[in-house]
Amino acid sequence: MSIALRRLQSRASAANEALDQPLSPGERETMICAAAEKVEELLEILRVDHRNDPNTRGTPRRVAKMFVEELMRGRAVAPPELTDFENRLVYQGMIVTGPIEVRSTCAHHLLPIRGEAYIGVLPSAEGKVLGLSKYDRVVDHFASRLQTQEELVRQIGDFLWENTKPHGLAVRISAAHMCRMQRGVRAANGRMVTSAYFGAFSEAPALKDEFLRECALIDNPAR
Repeated sequence: MSIALRRLQSRASAANEALDQPLSPGERETMICAAAEKVEELLEILRVDHRNDPNTRGTPRRVAKMFVEELMRGRAVAPPELTDFENRLVYQGMIVTGPIEVRSTCAHHLLPIRGEAYIGVLPSAEGKVLGLSKYDRVVDHFASRLQTQEELVRQIGDFLWENTKPHGLAVRISAAHMCRMQRGVRAANGRMVTSAYFGAFSEAPALKDEFLRECALIDNPAR
């Protein structure tokens, strides 16, 4: 085992937690090469000829690269920088943005989770207002790792709450789980809804209700 690979393995952490330091391009390439060897072993155990079959020739590296650079990218790179703007007119009304596309991977069966996130913010009079596109980037960052939806909604909320200091914050995710639709009971509709509330949203039921109404209006704008 190479020194670089041993260093990577010594920095292991939970599936949906970031590594202690972002990986350099060279470290990511080392990880891809090592993972590709293990995918080769898996295919061989499953009696899949990945050396001669044109459909699976090259599949081990493609799968390894997909996990490192896409499905689990959020563990290996730094969180997105947050661009904020002065709340010049001291706006304190509710801001709701969504639907933000959620593309993640179930930590239990390594199958897709697909859905939408909605974020509600009550800006602080003394704070700043975050650029809308940054919410999309934050959701994508935490979704790009092996996840459970219950923890994903909390990770997004904790990050935004700690880094933007709003008066209130709400995060809601509605998503379909292929681990329920493609295996097991093979449910026709395997959706799940999770929410996390912070600050004023956790203290005032009326604010939660208003947030949920705004989410419904976003989903059904004609109503």
